[in-house]
Order: sequence, then structure tokens, then C-alpha cells
Amino acid sequence: MSEVELLMRNARLRDEMEPYLDESVYIVDLDRMSTVSENEYLTSMLAWERAPVLPICQWFEPELKMPEHDTFDDAELNQQLHQLIGRLYEKNILLNFTDHLSDRQLYCLIVRDILPAQEKQIILNDSMIRWQCIDPNIDEETWLRFYASEDDRVVWFEETGLKLPPREKIPFPRKLPQHH
Repeated sequence: MSEVELLMRNARLRDEMEPYLDESVYIVDLDRMSTVSENEYLTSMLAWERAPVLPICQWFEPELKMPEHDTFDDAELNQQLHQLIGRLYEKNILLNFTDHLSDRQLYCLIVRDILPAQEKQIILNDSMIRWQCIDPNIDEETWLRFYASEDDRVVWFEETGLKLPPREKIPFPRKLPQHH
């Protein structure tokens, strides 16, 4: 794209962004960005502002409705879970911290918590939702046992003075799709 085209696009993006201007736009010093970077930033801001808030299950056509977990035997559930994870990935939803959960537990978490969650549906190739399947602040023990680095564990111990739970091998290692 030529410099003139970049500048024209920039002017158009700034005009489109005008109704949404607030202090969050001014946090970033646009004058220090290249025109290409500024255009990418403004495009992402517009996508955020214009994105509808919908339950994740409604991001799919038709709406994604999953059967209850107890309708599957273990092998069927494993297959359904991996298909479901793939469908979520197609919508730029990545799952983190899943390896402490059995297939059945993870399937239930997705159906119960993720699919009905109201989220902005931002349609940009590099825009990902990273769904943490554990909250380290709520379930510290599981996080410390399976996911925390040695540095994280030391910091936690120094801050709390509490006994660290032993590090454990993850019980359900998975190879999940990741954004590169």
C-alpha cells in the first residue's frame, strides 16, 4: 500500500473512530506510531467498539448446542471434546490450563461456562480469546501444583509464608491448538 493510501485509510479510520473517542484512545501516543501501526490500532479499536456481545454458543451457525456429558461413553466424549475444542479454535478461542481436568470435566466446563458466556465477538484474524480454565487467584493450590513456574512458587511462598503444595505431574496432558 502506498504512503498516500495509508494516509487516506488513516484519515478514514480516525473519522470512523470519532464517536467512540474517550481517554482509552489517548493512552496510546499515536504520534509515535508509524501510519501502518496506527491503522492497525485504530482498526482493532473500531472492531472492539462495534463488536456485538453475544453468548459464545451464538457465534456459530447454527447455534452450538451440545448434548449432556452423560450421554457419551468415555471414547465418544473424548471425540466430542476434541471436535468442540476445534470449533472453539475456529472462532479464535484458546483454552489454557486444562491439563488438571479430565475430558469429562473439561467438556462440562466448556458447556456450562464457556458456551453461555457473553463475550464481544471481534472478527479480526489475530484477535484471540484466551479462556483460563483455572483462576490462579481462586484455586491457588491447583495452579501451584500443576502450572506455576518455580519463580511463581517462590514469590507465592515469600508473599504468603504458607507451605507450598508439592508440584505434581499433570494428570491429563493435552495438545491443544495454539495461536502462533
